[in-house]
Amino acid sequence: MDRTLLAFGACLFVTIVMGATVGYQWWQRRHSMAARRFGRRLRAVASTPWQDDAAASIMKARALAQTPFMTALLRRLPHSDALDRMLRQSGLHWTVSVFVTMTLLPPVALWITGRMLGLPAIPVAVAAAVWLPVPALYVRRARLRRMLRIELQLPEAADMISRALRAGHSFSSALDMAGDELPEPLGSEFRVTFDEINFGTSMHDALGALAERVPLPDLRYLVIAVLIQRESGGNLAEILGNVSQIIRERMKLMGHVRVLSAEGRLSGIILALLPFGVAGAMYLVNPEFLEPLANDPVGPWIVGYALALMAMGLLWMQRLVRIHV
Repeated sequence: MDRTLLAFGACLFVTIVMGATVGYQWWQRRHSMAARRFGRRLRAVASTPWQDDAAASIMKARALAQTPFMTALLRRLPHSDALDRMLRQSGLHWTVSVFVTMTLLPPVALWITGRMLGLPAIPVAVAAAVWLPVPALYVRRARLRRMLRIELQLPEAADMISRALRAGHSFSSALDMAGDELPEPLGSEFRVTFDEINFGTSMHDALGALAERVPLPDLRYLVIAVLIQRESGGNLAEILGNVSQIIRERMKLMGHVRVLSAEGRLSGIILALLPFGVAGAMYLVNPEFLEPLANDPVGPWIVGYALALMAMGLLWMQRLVRIHV
């Protein structure tokens, strides 16, 4: 049988399997019996006060997969809870099972397709290995962007809650108003916190869960200020106004530091790209000049030593320009 036809069949099979998996997970989340039972439970909880603190875990727990078997299997993996927390912080609505599938399925499909086409094993293995960190890098980038957007929204959120408190609203009501008025992603986090408080979770636990979902120093300052005020008393509206001003001043200082360190970051980028650019230009002008690095037994050692020194220098420059405020 033609290898091209076999490769096409393998790719078609992988596509069908991935589509069926995504469709099944969507159906399980929207229309399954478990989803309907969960909806009825939430409606019942909304009309009935909590009787004990153990029931509060319903709002905090999140399954690692759509099926109990996969959840139990993923629980055995090391750092599965940390991975689930990172996925929640990224705002991608991925479960751990989806992340594992996105990480492992494409390299396996690429390996099978490459071997069926008769391609060399080493290039296929390298190409498959290149994909492995891609989902993690994507999740990390999404998490950083979401945390940055939340950090920029925090001063406005603190001012909004402070104004609502001055108008006579309670803190939970002010939190609900901020959740409705603020855009994503901070608005949804406040709505989740308000729902947890409304369903019977204590204020301390709900705000602690908020600080865990959004691990930003500025948000921790806000949470600590609210919790201390609840224990010792005081004008919470004035406290939140001061916290908002502190956050704004800190953001201004961070921007000033970022401008001052921009020269160092640019120098690091130029120094990192310059050797590769010079090597490429030399190869285009005189390819024989670089042949000893590949043909001589000492050549790979020299290249590896140079790359190691470059990596050490770049890490050192990165530490120099990274100033914590």
